[in-house]
Amino acid sequence: MSFGHGQGGQGPSWGGPGSPDHDPYGARQSQGGYGSQDPYDPPASDPYGTQTPDWAALADASAARTRRKRWLLVGGGVLATGAVAAIVATAVVSMNGTGGADRGTENAAGQLPTSSADLPNQNGEPAPSFPSAAPLPPPDPKDFISSADKDKAPLGEDTLFPGKKLTMGDRVYLKSATTSTTNCAAATQGALGSVLASNSCDQVIRATYHKDGVAVTVGVAVFEREAQALKAKDQAQGGIASLSGGGVDTFCRAPSVCRKTTNSYGRYVYFTVGGFTSGKNVVKSDKDVYAIGDDLAEFTFRQILGRGQAQASAAATEPVAP
Repeated sequence: MSFGHGQGGQGPSWGGPGSPDHDPYGARQSQGGYGSQDPYDPPASDPYGTQTPDWAALADASAARTRRKRWLLVGGGVLATGAVAAIVATAVVSMNGTGGADRGTENAAGQLPTSSADLPNQNGEPAPSFPSAAPLPPPDPKDFISSADKDKAPLGEDTLFPGKKLTMGDRVYLKSATTSTTNCAAATQGALGSVLASNSCDQVIRATYHKDGVAVTVGVAVFEREAQALKAKDQAQGGIASLSGGGVDTFCRAPSVCRKTTNSYGRYVYFTVGGFTSGKNVVKSDKDVYAIGDDLAEFTFRQILGRGQAQASAAATEPVAP
């Protein structure tokens, strides 16, 4: 506040001459003095402003204002930080909602162990390993029909030549008679008997089939080992003796000429002898005799092979002994 002084410093000048309300400095006061509520105004007890201001109060007021400004700045910074964090959180949530969660799931799934080998060993001991061995090959059917030690399936007339007739394609042959004997030489003609005996033949099984005046007897000689059967086949002379009966008269006996075959598989040697029941000699142009003989030889081979396949299959499914 500004105070004016008269000449010679005689006292304050409150107005112009003749006008006590005139206040040229804008310092008009209300009733009650100079306004003691303003710390910059002199108190009423010192109307001339000669008393020293309360500097401590002024300093306290200034410090209070400074503290208020500082708290306002700090509070504003906290609010700003919170707002930024809220914006970032919202952006993360939005990103996750549009595929972020899927990527997180994929990443987590990609980090999971894919096999038991990837799992950590909590005991610190090496994980057990198992040797990868290739599966054993299936048994060879021929192994089971090459030795009596393995060939344990039932063997006889009914197993080799079942039923009452034989069908091969569109050809049907009737079975007339069957027989088996351990006297191998008795089922032969000529020198074949001695060949079978010298190679330790175990038995001979025979069956006769016929059709339209043609009859064929097939005989199977059984040995202990394949090697014996092969030797007997290579040494074979003469032939198997024809088997009559069951509606078929004697055939293929001297002096008739008949067709004969010899073959082997495993420990079995099989023979055929075929011709006309009338005693007529067989010539190369007699296709019916050749056809029935070939069909019976093929059927016998299949029967022997089937024995091996059945036993090999049974062995493959048997449990392994501990």
